Amino acid sequence: MSAQTTETKASTLPEVGTPPEPRDPEGSTPKDNEDPLHDRWYANQAIIDRLKGCAEFQELHILRKKASHIELGWERPEGDIHFQNTRQIADEPSLQTSKFFYKIMKDVGRDLHKATNAFAIPPCPGQQPRILDMCMAPGGFLATALMRNRGATAKAFSLPICDGGHEVLLPPGAAVDAKFLDITLLAADMGFDVHQHPHPHPDPHRFLGRHFQPDELFDLALCDGQVRRRHRGLRRGEREAKRLAAAQLALGLAHLRPGGTAVVLLHKLESWDAASVLWRFRRFAAVAAHKPTAAHTKRSSFYMVATNVRSRDPEALEAIEHWKRMWELATFGKGEEEGGGGGGAGAGGEGWL
Repeated sequence: MSAQTTETKASTLPEVGTPPEPRDPEGSTPKDNEDPLHDRWYANQAIIDRLKGCAEFQELHILRKKASHIELGWERPEGDIHFQNTRQIADEPSLQTSKFFYKIMKDVGRDLHKATNAFAIPPCPGQQPRILDMCMAPGGFLATALMRNRGATAKAFSLPICDGGHEVLLPPGAAVDAKFLDITLLAADMGFDVHQHPHPHPDPHRFLGRHFQPDELFDLALCDGQVRRRHRGLRRGEREAKRLAAAQLALGLAHLRPGGTAVVLLHKLESWDAASVLWRFRRFAAVAAHKPTAAHTKRSSFYMVATNVRSRDPEALEAIEHWKRMWELATFGKGEEEGGGGGGAGAGGEGWL
């Protein structure tokens, strides 16, 4: 790619949408009304501005535009049909759908491990390898991890089918302690007593007691859960996604053995949330990013693989407390932010990961 072409493409890079209109009818600035929608837009835009001089990012932007607007996007009806079919498949918690995603996740797992050695647990005399899967169903990712670590056991959480989850299709005999529940309701494990919280929740009976022992540790933590559109959870919208992400990150890291590996699904490398998670992990781990060709080619998603995680370093403990705070804000938020329709998970823009 020539320098001239690079310069031309850089000039065509747009801003990330337009800034949201202030909520304040007086037209106050984002700083004055402390609207997280404004703050997040400017935070994302700051990253985009820094990347505009990067040739790789410029090329990525052009490829994204071709994929989303021309080949599979709004400029052709085929794009609408493609994404509508994809959403329908993802939303239907049937056996056929579970089998479909089980195979896809096994392929993704093989691709990820081949590129990053993500599932390799170093042997330790007298210690059985242990895997934690924060969002298991349908189980293809976990099946690949177990296959790579003979003799390993796993503790795995999965959304119940009655709440919109997929059926688990792990092979018979898999050494998995499966817990069918909504991990965003693990208030006790997140360190909160919902009955004593200063901002009482309208449905305190929905929250759950402890499902982790304080000293329960794992060698590999898989944190790749995404909000199901048919999930009958406490809230909808972006707030629900923040609660899920914060619960996975906080509990996954809190119960990761020092020296272990965390595999985390993220979206849009240049977004503030993804950059924040990568930055936090880089303070106490070796971090790599990989985008599998299976299932993720046309999506913004990618995986962070953090190895040799120093999970008891002060920076790691600080990250755990930060994500617990994000979960608290997204769960017990008050006022307009509690409704779940806003862009941030908490008041004043604190709802970022």
